[in-house]
Amino acid sequence: MSFKNKTKFALWVYPQTLNDVENHYRFDNCRSQSEFIERAIKFYIGYLDEEKGVNYISPMITETVKAEIKGTEQRLARLLFKVAVELGKLSHAFAAVNEVDDETMRALHAMCVDEVRKINGIITYENAEKYQHGE
Repeated sequence: MSFKNKTKFALWVYPQTLNDVENHYRFDNCRSQSEFIERAIKFYIGYLDEEKGVNYISPMITETVKAEIKGTEQRLARLLFKVAVELGKLSHAFAAVNEVDDETMRALHAMCVDEVRKINGIITYENAEKYQHGE
């Protein structure tokens, strides 16, 4: 064991703390209680330094996630707009070639609301075709 470049100083600790050091230093593969205390101090300093890093990095991560979510929201909004335009075109084309009375439209609306609720918004052409042909 070398004491080269080490400094001796007075350390005031509670008897229980010293007892804990005495009982645990071998479990940490330390050759002495001094080595155990030094490792504990370095560990705690590393912990404190890590806290500073987390306080610095955490806002950066938060801002990055917010920016990514905003970008995703914008892409989804553009896609929903395009879908709404296509649906509008289909609705106008359907209305132009078919004469559907108000009561039938209300019943169709209610049926579609119930269907979308049941299938959680996932509509396929195949399922609609089967429904329309009574399959």
